[in-house]
Amino acid sequence: MKEFYVVCDNIRSLENIGSIFRTADALGVAKIYLCGISGQPPHQKISKTALGAEKTVPFEHYKQTWRLVEKLKQQKIRIISLEQSGKSIDFTKFKPKFPLALVVGNEVKGVSKKVLKQSDVIIHLPMKGRKESLNVSVAFGVAGYSIIRNEF
Repeated sequence: MKEFYVVCDNIRSLENIGSIFRTADALGVAKIYLCGISGQPPHQKISKTALGAEKTVPFEHYKQTWRLVEKLKQQKIRIISLEQSGKSIDFTKFKPKFPLALVVGNEVKGVSKKVLKQSDVIIHLPMKGRKESLNVSVAFGVAGYSIIRNEF
């Protein structure tokens, strides 16, 4: 399996964190980085949706996402942010090169502007309905499976 990391940039919902752990386990993610206000295990609400994945996927906490991103870039890990922006490309057109870290952002504010500027690539999920975005954990699942699609 290729080196695939997830960076949670200020995810406020503990249930979303749990769901991200569960999906990360399914995807074979090497580590989850919980940044800023993102909750950390052990926590009952995380465990409820993670169903034990919070015990199988390694994680670390960083206060500032941008500092973590600087560190990952120094380790030659590509930074891919999942966000709708003028510079983003459709996730289906993205050709992953590993190692990489997928950054997912806050449920309301998205990925921080500073992290978007540090990103090597910004990808988005096209939306056909009236809502502007999916739930962060659902969006992570869609993008995550697309990133590792050639690994199965």
